[in-house]
Amino acid sequence: MQRTIRREREPIDAPEFADGDTPFRTDLERIRFSPYFARLSAVTQVIGQTSAGPLVHNRLTHSLKVTAVARSVAVELAAKLAEAENLPPEFVCDPVVAQAAASAHDLGHPPFGHLGESVLDRLARETLGLADGFEGNAQTYRIISTLDVCHGPSRGLNLTAASRSAVAKYPWTPAVDVSGLEGGPLPPGLRMAADGLSVRKYSAYFLDADDLAHAREHAHGLLPLQQSLEGSVMDISDDIAYSIHDVDDFHRAGLLSQGAVSREFREWVDNATELRDLDDGQLLLQHARPGSALELLRRKLHRDDPWIADDDAFVAAVREVSEDLVDGLLAGDFDGSIAAERALSSFTNRWIHHLQDSVVLAPRDNPRTGLVTLNRQAWHDVEVMKFVHRQFGLNRSDIALYQRGLSRVLLRVVKGLTAWLADTPDRLRVPPRLQELVEIATEGYDRLARERPEGIPLVEPGEVRRLGRGRGVLDYVASLSDGQAIAVSEAIDGRPDKLWDIGQSL
Repeated sequence: MQRTIRREREPIDAPEFADGDTPFRTDLERIRFSPYFARLSAVTQVIGQTSAGPLVHNRLTHSLKVTAVARSVAVELAAKLAEAENLPPEFVCDPVVAQAAASAHDLGHPPFGHLGESVLDRLARETLGLADGFEGNAQTYRIISTLDVCHGPSRGLNLTAASRSAVAKYPWTPAVDVSGLEGGPLPPGLRMAADGLSVRKYSAYFLDADDLAHAREHAHGLLPLQQSLEGSVMDISDDIAYSIHDVDDFHRAGLLSQGAVSREFREWVDNATELRDLDDGQLLLQHARPGSALELLRRKLHRDDPWIADDDAFVAAVREVSEDLVDGLLAGDFDGSIAAERALSSFTNRWIHHLQDSVVLAPRDNPRTGLVTLNRQAWHDVEVMKFVHRQFGLNRSDIALYQRGLSRVLLRVVKGLTAWLADTPDRLRVPPRLQELVEIATEGYDRLARERPEGIPLVEPGEVRRLGRGRGVLDYVASLSDGQAIAVSEAIDGRPDKLWDIGQSL
């Protein structure tokens, strides 16, 4: 089966490909040579890197490992698909496209990980008046399609349609049309709330909707809101990597209490019947009781994904994670010794290979999953593993306290830069890159105001400049590293001793 190779509207003047390069290999190298990709080395994954203590993952090392997993999954999957008969045209998997999507998937993550994403989204909607908010996946797509540069086109990396489509983990905008899915399950990132459709995840802002639609023009056989096959491989590989490596980080940092995790697992196993007999209200009232959080997870899986949720598989996953992680790895503290490194490496290697080997074709016509998925048992294994680092790592009060401080950093930066742009006497001294990003965004909103594309909320001409400033500020702040964001915040606060620390962040 042939993969359609279609690039953006602006061609490249240079010779097309040399030394056996392919369009997809060019895509991959453009992403890897991007300054946005290099920046990920200074962006938090789940725990910020301190000057002392064990090394933990950042967004770059995470992306490299997701790419490695994606390549292994895609190579094996491509071989299986090549041997299969009578598969429809959408069942084609190019390993390089999967690697390109995996390398790019976190480009749009702002400073301070998911905390930064939620803070910028709130500021976008409540302070800047941007109806499509801020979303890391949409920021990624904006980078590859509009903000980044390469030789040739004036905007974007000029990636193939296949690679751009694969990057779109949630291939819709906040104005997604779910007609035809009424009463049935919605894709991840979408849910029906009391006041209508809640769009929690999406891969394109209104400004970039036309580019995403162009990338998916040749997505033959896919459901309207379904990932491409390589996009599914990237998504699964991301789940595999962070479900294991986030536990790795919390263990290295000494933030996973073996006693607390063990009590949760043991109490759920011992009291599963009693816990299941409680209704949701009773269970929430007993949220501090060991075992309750695992029971809430079991119910959530059944509620959100009845197509795959299974109690026997959940019990098996709890027992497996309890035996291998709780009573195995966590039984000994990580002390930085070779023996501790070997134990952690053995645990990580074992689980990565188990999950990589568990990718299968997904049930057809199911909007909750892509064309491929993890098999039933591995899917539950990942959910339980993610539960551990979420419940006993991310939810810690000391981490929450630290995050509240980082929230104020982003608040100062966004409000300070927005005020600067509105300061008539002084706005000409705004950093050149910020000015350029505001101009790019303003041009985009001007186009939306003139063309009024279907399915996109109307942009009134009088709002173009205000919206352009807001989106430009977010594009700028999201391109900073953790350290740059802190330095800009302190400079805005008038710390003269920090003047020379901001470096190239401006």
